[in-house]
Amino acid sequence: MKPLRDIALLYRRSFIQTFRVPVWLVISFSTPLLYLALFTPLLKPIAGGPGFPNGNVLDVFLPGILALMAFMSGASAGFSTIFELQAGYTERIRVTPASRLALLIGPILSSLTWTSFFITMIIIVAVPFGFHIHIAGLLIAYVLLALLMVLFASFSIAVALLTKEINSFAAVVNGINLPLLLLAGIMLPLELGPSWMRAIGHFNPMYYVVEADRLLAAGQLWNATIAEGFLVMAPLAGVAVVWATWVYRRAIA
Repeated sequence: MKPLRDIALLYRRSFIQTFRVPVWLVISFSTPLLYLALFTPLLKPIAGGPGFPNGNVLDVFLPGILALMAFMSGASAGFSTIFELQAGYTERIRVTPASRLALLIGPILSSLTWTSFFITMIIIVAVPFGFHIHIAGLLIAYVLLALLMVLFASFSIAVALLTKEINSFAAVVNGINLPLLLLAGIMLPLELGPSWMRAIGHFNPMYYVVEADRLLAAGQLWNATIAEGFLVMAPLAGVAVVWATWVYRRAIA
C-alpha cells in the first residue's frame, strides 16, 4: 500500500504545481488548436486522395494531432526533472523513504491527466467542423495514446537525470522530435510519401500509434493494425518505465 500512497501524494504535488505555471496549460491547449485552424485548410484540396479515403480531412488529421499531443506531453516531462535537479528537490527527496517508482509514476500520471483533458477538449472543438465521433473507438485510442505518453515521458525523465543540465537534454529531445514526427505520418499520412519513407516509418513506434488511432477514430474497434499498435507500444512503455526507474534509483541513491 505504501507505493500507492506515495504515487498518490506525488501525483497531487505535480498536479497542483501545474497551476503555478499556467502558461504551460495555455500553450498545451493553444498549439493543437493552431494546427487545426491553420493546417487543416491546406489539406482540403487533397481530400479524397491517398490517405484520405473518406474525403474528410479532420477524420484523418485529428488523430495524428492527438498523437502529437501525447508525444509532446511525454517528451517535455524531462524539463520538470531538470528544474527539480537545479532547485535541489532531487537532493532532498533522496533522504526520504519515498518509493523510487512513485517518484517516476506520480508526475507521469499527473501529466497524463492533463493530456487526456486537453485531448477531450480538442475533440469537442473539432466536432462542429466535421470530425465524426465514435465513442468506443476513441476510448480504446485513449489507452494507446496513454502508452505513447508514458513511453516518452519515461524516456524523457531518464535522459534528464543522465544529462543533468538543460542544454544537453534539450539537444537530445529536440534532435529526435522532427524525425519521429515526420516518420509517424502525423501531419500527412505516409501513404503520400515514397516507398523508402514508408519502409523507414515502420521502425518508428509512433507510426503504429497514428495508424491505429486513425482506424479507431473511424469506428473500427479491432484489426491487425490496431493489434500492432498495442503489441508495439505496451512492451516499449514497460521497458521505458523499468529503465527510467533504474536511472532514478541510481540518481538519488
